[in-house]
Amino acid sequence: MQIRRMKTGFLFILFLLNVSFVPAQRVFIGVAGGLSNYNGDLLDKLYHNKLTNGFIGLTVHYELQDQILIRGSYNFARVNGSDIYSDKEELRMRNLHFESAISEFSIVGEYYLFNLYERRFSPYGFVGLGIFHFDPYAYDSTGHKVFLKPLSTEGQGIYPDKKPYSLWQPTIPFGGGVKFAITENLRIGFEIGLRKLFTDYLDDVSTSYPDQNDLLAARGQTAVDFSYRGDEVPGGDAAFPTKSTQRGGAKQKDMYYFTGLNIMFRPSFGGGAGSSRSRGFGKKGRYGCPTVPL
Repeated sequence: MQIRRMKTGFLFILFLLNVSFVPAQRVFIGVAGGLSNYNGDLLDKLYHNKLTNGFIGLTVHYELQDQILIRGSYNFARVNGSDIYSDKEELRMRNLHFESAISEFSIVGEYYLFNLYERRFSPYGFVGLGIFHFDPYAYDSTGHKVFLKPLSTEGQGIYPDKKPYSLWQPTIPFGGGVKFAITENLRIGFEIGLRKLFTDYLDDVSTSYPDQNDLLAARGQTAVDFSYRGDEVPGGDAAFPTKSTQRGGAKQKDMYYFTGLNIMFRPSFGGGAGSSRSRGFGKKGRYGCPTVPL
């Protein structure tokens, strides 16, 4: 865990060092924070009030043009899902749950409908590429945390047609929001950002149950206990499902999404670079026409 955190921090520091070589007057740095949510096999509702967590993030923006910016981000979040909140009885009887921390690096392009040097606010959209790390875990009946990937709960790595999944995965971040220009060098925004994933194992649930004896021989009793948990529910079936019985739905990939606020400001870097970007904020537009702040 410590090595992983050091690696994450090192990569982001390296990114910041690279940014330091671009023209300072075009750089904004910022922070973000708000709500993080998951949608997948263990939760099919948006913004479930009992399964909403938080995220925090650091951002660096580079201004290509007044209305086009490149954003590099590091976000840390936590997500979870649970069958016990499902409206469907068969899913409640399945009785699976998971939690995971998420560390995400991304680079996206932002397009602003209006010029924030001439208007007080602007809607914007973004899309890009990213990579994230996750590691799903669950709790046993005594409250002990157990990481799920090593257990091969669906027979990953035991059967040739079920490959182990990687804990590092690509993602496509996209979404939009509204940004407000407080000053020329300070902006505050509200944003909703979705993530298209290419894995269905964010929650460790995707396909079908393995054979109980195969799983026991390959991974031990703990793997059997976490693969099928219907026997823990009052009135649940004590028998482990037969091999290939559906456990999840692989056709639709999992997803996570962020909703929150972000603050970005242009630092001076010792040369008054922030003030040099004045372009008629609240004064005149670029073509000499008076601008009326909204």
